[in-house]
Amino acid sequence: MEILLWLVPAAVLTLASMAWVAWWGREGRGEVDRETAARRLGEALTREQRARPGYAAPARDPERRTGVALRAPRDRPTVLPPVPAEETPDPQGEATADDRRAS
Repeated sequence: MEILLWLVPAAVLTLASMAWVAWWGREGRGEVDRETAARRLGEALTREQRARPGYAAPARDPERRTGVALRAPRDRPTVLPPVPAEETPDPQGEATADDRRAS
């Protein structure tokens, strides 16, 4: 239990900070009457909106939403014609009777 005593100052400071913020942010501090608030809101709504600057890059076209996941198109592999059997080289090479390679 003694090892947790170092947490006491932090806990006290946290609780004191929470109490101070609760008091500082309580209702009624700096309250504006309804007429003033309504007048400010009306001024803000009638004020002309500033034009926003354009962007250097043009806007992208929206993507088509089909509900189906599509992969990006890419080149398909080329299918080569089959090679006749007699022209196919032997991958192991030609083994002879006196050849003592491990297979």
